Amino acid sequence: MSELTYVELLWLKKRIENYIRFGKSVENRIIDKSRRVVAFAPGSIFGFVRWTANDFGTIASRMDILRAVGPGKRCSTIAYVRPGADILLTAITWPKVERVLEIIDAVEALGIDPMDASPEYWRHVHSRLVARESPRPYTRQRHEAWLLRRRIES
Repeated sequence: MSELTYVELLWLKKRIENYIRFGKSVENRIIDKSRRVVAFAPGSIFGFVRWTANDFGTIASRMDILRAVGPGKRCSTIAYVRPGADILLTAITWPKVERVLEIIDAVEALGIDPMDASPEYWRHVHSRLVARESPRPYTRQRHEAWLLRRRIES
């Protein structure tokens, strides 16, 4: 049993686009010109975007911020993700996906890689968006507190 979490990425022009918005993969395998599989180590956080369209326009948009889990750990099943992952955030419909992408851009504007941001922050963003409220912004102070807590816990 592999320790890695595998994500299948698919691109069919003007039809389907599955891609990683952020995160550091440890493996990248090309299957053919429209498919590849990337792998993430346990504990890695990554943003996974899925978009589908037909002749009349977009029919589905979804973004998940996920944390890869180790073997034997509890996880949720997510399409294209094997064996599954810990879901930190889910946004369904283009307006919500677009809002999450803006929040990711704001985190990056601070000079922080979104994969290094606090997992609790991504859960906070998810909860606030579900409640149709604005999430609190991620700040340098919040990030420093997270880094200190992570250092103490390890």
